[in-house]
Amino acid sequence: MTPARAKEIFDKLPPKRKAVLERIVRGETKAKIATNVCDGSTGAVTQHLRQLYKAFGIAGDGQSKLPILIAEFKAWQVAWGDAIEPVQFEPPSDAIDVAWVRSQVEADLRRRCGTMRVLDMEQPIALGTIYTQVNVLEKLTANQRLSSSELLGNLDEIEEFDRFCLGKVRQEKISGLDAVTRHQALMVLGRPGAGKTTFLKYLTIACLDEKFLGDLVPIFVTLKEWAEFPGEPSLLSFISQQWAKCEIADAESVLYQCLKNGRALVLLDGLDEVLAAHTNRTIREMRDWVDRFPGNHILATCRIAAKEYTFERFTEVEVADFSEEQIQEFVTDWFTHHQDLSKIERFLVRLKNERPILELASNPLLLTLLCLVFGESGDFPTNRAKLYEEGVDLLLKKWDGKRNIQRDQVYKNLSINRKEDLLSQLALATFQEGAYFFDQRVAEDQIMDYIHNLPDAKDDPEALRLDSEAILRSIVAQHGLLTERARGVYSFSHLTFHEYFAAREIVSSQNWQLLTQNLTKKAWREVTLLVAGSLRRGNSLILTLKQTADDLLKDNQGLQDFLKWANEKAEPIKLPNKKSAAIAFYLFQNPFIAIAIAGIDSANGTRTLELDYTLDLDMKLDRILNSATRLSAGLNSDSAFGFDFEFILHYINDLKCESFFNQITNLNNQFQEIANCPYEKQKEWWIAQGNSWTNQLRHVMTEYRNIGHDWQFSDQQKDLLRKYHDANLRLAECLNTDCYLSREVRQDIEATMLRPIAQIEAYYAAKGKPYPPVPNP
Repeated sequence: MTPARAKEIFDKLPPKRKAVLERIVRGETKAKIATNVCDGSTGAVTQHLRQLYKAFGIAGDGQSKLPILIAEFKAWQVAWGDAIEPVQFEPPSDAIDVAWVRSQVEADLRRRCGTMRVLDMEQPIALGTIYTQVNVLEKLTANQRLSSSELLGNLDEIEEFDRFCLGKVRQEKISGLDAVTRHQALMVLGRPGAGKTTFLKYLTIACLDEKFLGDLVPIFVTLKEWAEFPGEPSLLSFISQQWAKCEIADAESVLYQCLKNGRALVLLDGLDEVLAAHTNRTIREMRDWVDRFPGNHILATCRIAAKEYTFERFTEVEVADFSEEQIQEFVTDWFTHHQDLSKIERFLVRLKNERPILELASNPLLLTLLCLVFGESGDFPTNRAKLYEEGVDLLLKKWDGKRNIQRDQVYKNLSINRKEDLLSQLALATFQEGAYFFDQRVAEDQIMDYIHNLPDAKDDPEALRLDSEAILRSIVAQHGLLTERARGVYSFSHLTFHEYFAAREIVSSQNWQLLTQNLTKKAWREVTLLVAGSLRRGNSLILTLKQTADDLLKDNQGLQDFLKWANEKAEPIKLPNKKSAAIAFYLFQNPFIAIAIAGIDSANGTRTLELDYTLDLDMKLDRILNSATRLSAGLNSDSAFGFDFEFILHYINDLKCESFFNQITNLNNQFQEIANCPYEKQKEWWIAQGNSWTNQLRHVMTEYRNIGHDWQFSDQQKDLLRKYHDANLRLAECLNTDCYLSREVRQDIEATMLRPIAQIEAYYAAKGKPYPPVPNP
């Protein structure tokens, strides 16, 4: 370091630190410096020296740094041209040695705030290992004045927008650290598991490490612990007792001076965890501290909607959900810490493909649960209903239970199971209406309808209304399964939970008609799959869904003929599920539904369809025919000119089908004559001769491969076929869940899926069973 830079740094040092430096350079012992400058604390002297090493860039081990500092400083003195005048330091009577206080309380704070252990973690994790920076919203979501339709963005169908964005607030976020810097008194609000406590713990450690507000003394208080402490001490007295255990003499006086001089970072955690009996005292103390000690940074955390009061001096912010980037950061840190790097990429890919699970991952607590589950098995469970049930169970009871937190009960007859039933009733009622956001009155009406049947329910409608309002607030505040998205407008905190509870209500009522009525609607996909995965025996549901799908084309002869043709094409395949997959391929020319149907085979767990050469050949020919049809009609695109006959000619030659080979070769030769011509020449050729070439190709495909038929379906038939596709895809997806079926029913489904009605009736007649099959449980 240059002497000029060293002089610049020296001039900016606090007086006490200059005094320590000047005396250590003169050869005074630490004990003497402590007596004369640091109130007898050698620990404070050591803390000042650490800061001096850091300020002047002195490197090395603990023993070598001091001689280096002394030698360097003496050399700088010579370069400056004269010796430094001794620093005269007389601490004022009410001054406080922040460095010394920090050194005394550091071990206790690191013990209480340096690690985190939640859920089923086998051991604590150092906070810095997996901590992800918190972002906050400066405008509370519940204070927005938006209607339900405005929140939805006027979209009619849920599939029109990214599920992940349903709970995404469209206002700008800022760093939590920036919010603390901007505001002296800050109230940090958030849903359960949003990371409020972890944020305060991080601020404590960052302050100790001098990464953030490093010139202050961090004070971390769990408000519940203080409020319930024997004797009901004042907050000042309670913290003083903690400091006294850290060997700080006259701790209350030291604490008072620290607060009076604005040298504290006060972190008050869990206002929502304070029972009603202690609430007024807690509020008084918090307001009093802000008024008496205005120069300090004071932060408090509370669950959203947990307490109904306003702190005039506090600025309120809300913890924002994790973004996908924050999720990725957390997951990477988590599996890196557990030395399981191979799971990082797989976890993130699976999360990307499972959008309902991704929604849950925006909550840090639920993301931790997902990491624990994935870490154990290397995947998410096939039965997603069980996974969501674990998440609901966590928010409803385990999260408070594991931390030994008891909350005031608004309605004593509303047990955890009753709350689940109530949420299920509300979920299905609103989901049927497509009301992903619903007004407060809608929620209260559902709550009133539920609680008026409970024992000791009040008869007075107004009393019931007040109780329902209180219960709504309680569920929002205590469990985070419902949330206020705008003033008086609510939703489930995640669409995933809305779907889960709606499915739970359908399972309870066995109302399969709701699912059959909405079988082809994308918005009902997750609900249907969750119902299938939740049933102890799914025979009745699956047979009902299968019958609904079959009935779509039952009375349309043209489409029955189409089904018959597709079955003839798949006849050589003997395995029922593989045959159904091939039929699906020919019906819909879509490999995705074929893959889904191939996954029906639960015996070997297959989830993919390996298309044999026959299917592959038909697929390539069909694509060429479709492209040629478009070109002939003038609907050309540059990419469509590049037909690839090489595979087709090679494969047909292997089949030793000479006539077919000759026909295709002739068509290929015609195409190759024009393939290398300029673009405009090709266009002219397709307009003039394209129809003839395309009709020849269709004739060859029909004669030799029984494909390429021009079915000439009406718009109504096309619409029916699309619905048939969607219904059978949903059925296949249900079968690929953890749905428990009897072996006989599963065999019947595989043998009759995508078959014409006549063939299905013949199948059941041969078994001596009625059709439609009786959906026994």
